[in-house]
Amino acid sequence: MIVVATADFEVYHGVVNELRDRGVTFTTIEPDDELPEQTAVVITGEDEEVEGPRVVHADPDDPRRAVDAALTHLRGEGGQTIVGVDPGRRPGIAVLAGDTVVAAFQVPADDAVAVIEREVADAVDPIVRVGDGARLEGASIVNALDDVRVELVDETGTTPYLGTGARGMGDVLAAANIARIEGEVIENRDIEPTAGELQVIKNRSREQSGENRAIDEDLARRVAAGELSIEEALALHRGEDPALTGDDSDDEE
Repeated sequence: MIVVATADFEVYHGVVNELRDRGVTFTTIEPDDELPEQTAVVITGEDEEVEGPRVVHADPDDPRRAVDAALTHLRGEGGQTIVGVDPGRRPGIAVLAGDTVVAAFQVPADDAVAVIEREVADAVDPIVRVGDGARLEGASIVNALDDVRVELVDETGTTPYLGTGARGMGDVLAAANIARIEGEVIENRDIEPTAGELQVIKNRSREQSGENRAIDEDLARRVAAGELSIEEALALHRGEDPALTGDDSDDEE
C-alpha cells in the first residue's frame, strides 16, 4: 500500500489528487506517526525525513513523478520506460513502464519533443518508438531527439476501432500500441518533402497567420526539415525575429 506522510500542504494536495485520479488505494498519516503494517511505499516532501521500506520524495510542482515512482515500485522494479509516438499535427504520446501505460498525452506537434524529453529525463535506458506514418512530423521528432534510443516502427494496424464515446482517443491508443512494437534503431530520418506536403505546410501557415498569408516554399522546406516551427517561419516571413515569438498553446490535454 502507498502511504502519504507529509506536512507540506502542496505536496499532500498534489499527490493525493493524483492518486485519487488513478484510482489507487492509499492512506495518509502525519510524518511522525507509525506506519501501517502493510506499507510498501511512503511518499513525502522533498525536505522531509520519513522512515519506511521505500521512500519517495515528491516535488510539489510535479507530484505525478512521485506517484509514478511509487507505482513502479509496487509493480516491481525492472519496468523499462518506453515512449510510443503516433506522429501527426497533434501527435499521440503514450508512456509505458513495462507493460503498463503510466501517462498519455496529445499535444501540438511543436510541443511533442519537449514532452518526450521530459518523460525520459530520469529513466534508465528509455526507448522512444516513433510510428513511420506522417513522415514529416515523425522525421522532425526523430531528428530532434538526442541521447535516447529511438526506433522507427511500422505503424500499420496500430490505430484501433473506436466505439461510441471513444472519439479523439485514436492517436493516443495508437501510440500505446506503437510503444509495444520493436522497431528499427534510427538516429535521423531525412525526408524530401513532396510538392503536396509542402503545400499542406503552406496551407497550415495561412490558417495560423491570422492575416491570410502563407510562407514561401523555402520556409516551408525548413519547417518540413524540423528547423523551424510554423510560428517561427511566419515570423521570418514578416521580417520579425522568431526568437521573440510566443506560444500560448497548452502542453497537455
